[in-house]
This record gives sequence, structure tokens and C-alpha cells, in this order.
Amino acid sequence: MLRVGEQVRAAITQVLQRGEVRDPLIEKTVISISEVRMSPDLKIATAYVTPLGVADHAAIIDALNKHAKFIRGRLGPQLRQMKYMPDVRFRDDTSFDNYQKIDALLRSPEVSRDLDQDSEDEE
Repeated sequence: MLRVGEQVRAAITQVLQRGEVRDPLIEKTVISISEVRMSPDLKIATAYVTPLGVADHAAIIDALNKHAKFIRGRLGPQLRQMKYMPDVRFRDDTSFDNYQKIDALLRSPEVSRDLDQDSEDEE
């Protein structure tokens, strides 16, 4: 599933880079696809995307989902070894927000104080 997910991610990235999707919102936005998760039967591909430099992620995600069937059709030549062409779904990737929250917590004075106490106890 991981290997197929990575192949689908690369294929979607190529379709978006070539500008094959004719939507002004998608064409003028840089879109990062961080991960594609495949269903166990490999029939559904959920792509986690992050539109860079855009405050309203929902509009980009909606536009991508609106063109999902077209994108699926363009994946065919690159994924011809697959028995079934997966349905593509786009979701907003919130993992970067989670990383920022964890980083802010680790840098907070309370946590750094606790970490300093732990290192002193070990000595």
C-alpha cells in the first residue's frame, strides 16, 4: 500500500505540475502533496495536500475534488500496472499545524524547565 501510494502521489504531482487541470484557482496555486494513503483494496487514494501561500485551503481542496475524475483519468498512463485505477480524494493536510504546535510546546518555558531538571537529576 505504501509503494502504490507513493506512485499515485508522484503521478498526481506530475499532472498538477504540467498544468493539465484547467482551473484558475489550481493553476495559480503551488500545491504540495505530502502523502497519499491507499485503502486496503487499493481502490481509493486519499491525497493530503497543502496549498502554499493561500489562507483559504478549503477553496483549493474543493476545486481539486471537483476535478478528481479528470485527474484520475490523467493518472492512467503512469499507473497502467494497476488492476484498478483508484478514485482520488483530496484532503487538507493538517500535519504541519500539528508539528508547529508540538514545536511550540517543546520550546515553552515550562517544558524546557522540566527538561533541565531531568538532565540535572541524571548527573
